[in-house]
Amino acid sequence: MPPWVTIDRLINIDYDYVERRIIDFLRSYTSSIGAKGAVVGLSGGVDSSVTAALLVKALGKDGVIGLIMPYKTTPPEDVRDAVELAKALGIKYEVIDINPIRNAYSSTIPAFRESEVVANGNVLARIRMTILYYYANLNRMIVAGTGDKSELLIGYFTKYGDGGVDILPIGDLYKSQVRRLGKHLGLPDSIAYKPSSPRLWEGQTAEGELGLRYEDIDVILHALVDLRLNPQEAQEATGKPISLVEQVWRRVVATEHKRRTPIIPRIGLRTIGLDWRMPIHYTGLR
Repeated sequence: MPPWVTIDRLINIDYDYVERRIIDFLRSYTSSIGAKGAVVGLSGGVDSSVTAALLVKALGKDGVIGLIMPYKTTPPEDVRDAVELAKALGIKYEVIDINPIRNAYSSTIPAFRESEVVANGNVLARIRMTILYYYANLNRMIVAGTGDKSELLIGYFTKYGDGGVDILPIGDLYKSQVRRLGKHLGLPDSIAYKPSSPRLWEGQTAEGELGLRYEDIDVILHALVDLRLNPQEAQEATGKPISLVEQVWRRVVATEHKRRTPIIPRIGLRTIGLDWRMPIHYTGLR
């Protein structure tokens, strides 16, 4: 039987509907909590560019602030792309050099080691998170995250870094779908198809670090998660090697802690996160 879960099947969706759905969500949520708008980090990549474009469509250019926060390993072209996007959208933006903040860590923390590439990269993501929330607090806004479904499911984000946000507008779209949505929204190919990278260290690319193409990751995740197939069934449905399917599934399982609130040992009658899960808009008051 030929593969029936394909990248074409995954990306050929109604992007007019997707755009309307996300815009309605953004308007409804910000209105319900009384937020004046949203702050978003701009990297010059497809995820942050698509998120920013949707925020402007939903909240207007005055309701969005873009923060560009380069480090010494950030390519100049990424900063340029982010600035050009912000100007094209007509939003207020600021470029904040985070080198001095990062250097304060290395000069004040006795245990700090430059050789710890991953730990130090996570510091950069968490520095950016605190800056985003500072601006959000100042302006009575929320922080809009830019993670997509592919990154969320394989855990390709920093816990309490780029994962520390209030909303994830494109969090139910796979990377391949986000690229198509970017084209639908009028983004140039140079952004829509730019190789993804969190730029936490020099030369880092997402696909290089993962050892997989997003086209493969996305169809495998779609089979495992959306279609609820087991790894063997997913292999047959996608035609991908079982080793790749199992590799992706292991990442999903190993990173579940990143997608959860902190785990609490149950002691009382109703434990937060287990028995106590209140709808976010519910007040219980008339």
